Amino acid sequence: MKALQIAATGMSAQQMRVDVVSNNLANMSTTGYNARRAEFADLHYQQHTRAGTISAADGTILPTGVQTGLGVRPAAVSVILAQGSLLQTGGDLDIAIEGAGYLEVTLPSGLPAYTRDGALQRSADGLIVTADGHEVVPGITIPADARSLSINAGGEVWAYFADRVEPVRLGQFTLAGFTNEKGLEATGSNLFLETAASGPALPAEPGTEGLGTLRQGYLEESAVDAVREITELIKAQRGYELNAKVITAADQMLGATTQVR
Repeated sequence: MKALQIAATGMSAQQMRVDVVSNNLANMSTTGYNARRAEFADLHYQQHTRAGTISAADGTILPTGVQTGLGVRPAAVSVILAQGSLLQTGGDLDIAIEGAGYLEVTLPSGLPAYTRDGALQRSADGLIVTADGHEVVPGITIPADARSLSINAGGEVWAYFADRVEPVRLGQFTLAGFTNEKGLEATGSNLFLETAASGPALPAEPGTEGLGTLRQGYLEESAVDAVREITELIKAQRGYELNAKVITAADQMLGATTQVR
């Protein structure tokens, strides 16, 4: 009886579905977070009688045949790309990306990583970094005597000083686009790494090459839809319960065979 193994794969799949939903709900307040969705595919089939074969009885061709499935398997956990709502913070170094694109940061190993978390900070040396201290490309340093900052939609950073009338341009942020954003590898801390599936990073100025623009004083909120996640959670729970009932029924059927005299 294959029902036990088939139902076990179903329970495992629904458990993974619950894990993904719980991670989405846990990140409802994570800046720039996009929800994930578990996707599944059926396992291979056991062919008892192939469709299109000739019946030995009268020589007719069987229109359907007999094949039984052997369960389900995880196919992917894909990212649902969506623009989160913008939360006004008023911070000079808080920037939200309106549209596509990622800020590029440099990891301690020297490798590039990418993020949509625009809650930037200033290091002890005046360098603009992420909340974890990673340098934001192209490495803009804010002078210690700067009175305030201005970041326009195109990513240009301007500093205002008490002894000057005109602002001083410190540099310009760039954004990186990808052919397949869903192929990026999430590493935690709101960071992503380039992979062969995502394609190489395509840096450009904000507002060009199909990339979004920057808005100073705002942060992009999580794009998790709580109502949809709760619905997914209920569906996963019901699916888990139904697969558990199949195991109970299969166990009862096997018990009945041992009682046959």
